[in-house]
Amino acid sequence: MAKKGNRVQVILECTEHKASGKPGTSRYVTTKNKKNTPERMELKKFNPVLKKMTVHKEIK
Repeated sequence: MAKKGNRVQVILECTEHKASGKPGTSRYVTTKNKKNTPERMELKKFNPVLKKMTVHKEIK
């Protein structure tokens, strides 16, 4: 049987991509522990469209 835990899948979306006006989106899927990190995640990830590291925030 699968374990029930606090780990959930979250989607991270680029914050700078929308403002740039370029088509498409930059999204990453990752997991987080809800108990240790109840607030929304914010990570620096690579955006292949803008070709640079940008801040990606968790979306619902």
